[in-house]
Amino acid sequence: MKCPFCQHEETQVLDTRVSEEGDAIRRRRRCGKCDKRFTTYERIELVMPYVVKKNGSRTEYTAAKLRGSLELALRKRPVAAPAVDAAIASIEEKLLTSGKREVETGYIGELVMQELQRLDNVAYIRFASVYKNFEDLAEFQNAIAEVGKPARK
Repeated sequence: MKCPFCQHEETQVLDTRVSEEGDAIRRRRRCGKCDKRFTTYERIELVMPYVVKKNGSRTEYTAAKLRGSLELALRKRPVAAPAVDAAIASIEEKLLTSGKREVETGYIGELVMQELQRLDNVAYIRFASVYKNFEDLAEFQNAIAEVGKPARK
């Protein structure tokens, strides 16, 4: 760690503590050259993968877009806000733990459909109709029949 005062590269750690919030490590350091003291913090940096759109363009992951899609599908449905937050957290966790630097929009869409099916069948059908680009009534009927099937064990 370079000293912020003299740029010397050798510093000594005097004290290490976990921050009050528990999300960082605080270290007190002393420069070996100028003998000045300073504090550094280590924090976890979570990097979401880039999203590859259908046209091949790449964009940063945006949590607001994910929330907007879920809220649109769940509009006027009896689903509590904490359940929506948990669904978003679940999707984001799956994106982070996938280990991929880039994910396709289709992968995110499938994760959203899984969460919506768990939360509310009507919202699932709403989202699926747009996501899968339903063209006729038969596709709606097939999706409704799929939702109505008992879960496999």
